[in-house]
Amino acid sequence: TLISECTYGSRLHRSFEDVAEEIKHILELAIINKGKIIIPAFALGRMQELTYIIHKLTDAREIQSIPIYMDSPLGENITEVFSRYTADFDAEFWRDFGDKKESPFEFENLLRIQSSEESKALNWKTGPLIVIAASGMAEGGRVLHHLKNGITDKNNIVLITGYQAENTLGRRILEGESPVKIYGQKYPVKAKIMVLNELSAHADQNDLFIYMSKTLGLKNLFLVHGELPEAVAFEKIVKEYTPALPIFIPEI
Repeated sequence: TLISECTYGSRLHRSFEDVAEEIKHILELAIINKGKIIIPAFALGRMQELTYIIHKLTDAREIQSIPIYMDSPLGENITEVFSRYTADFDAEFWRDFGDKKESPFEFENLLRIQSSEESKALNWKTGPLIVIAASGMAEGGRVLHHLKNGITDKNNIVLITGYQAENTLGRRILEGESPVKIYGQKYPVKAKIMVLNELSAHADQNDLFIYMSKTLGLKNLFLVHGELPEAVAFEKIVKEYTPALPIFIPEI
């Protein structure tokens, strides 16, 4: 019996090269419009991954150097933990940074915000700049006041970099709802909404299928951690290849 998530059961992620090109395009838009890129991000994993990618693109001179504010004390603390365990990092890290004795999480234009006063002061800074703040689904944390102050500006970009659960502010923004309610007040969404699902920790349809197909002697498959349309889409793909396999989509 295999229990598998199916968050992206209907979707295929683009390659890293495509993601890098999209990030470059997003930064170019912000530079042209002198806007802010506001990124709701999980403090664990997502902030470190974003920092790594932007640092790599900056070193390669593939993007212009603009201020990047990591506005998350928790994200800062977790990044310090990551930095203590570089011996466990993969070959890509050593090729990109380790062999040069560089930290992927430290570079000139990355600025870390600690106090709430410093965080609020970012509202008055003019772009182009990037603000990365928790929470990842915009349900709490400092990203709320950045959205409150930036989502009504057509020159700004809200970049969604991971799965947004139903009934969260991140999901409402992702689906084009306007106005949205933040701190009890309604704000029209004029900022450009852009999405990079590829940065999500969740596997796409292809990786899920590979995971499932490598399970020897599989007799039952349970699809969990996915909304019903995603589960049904993945169930259909699996049935095309293994029509006799019993597949279950549990209900609450």
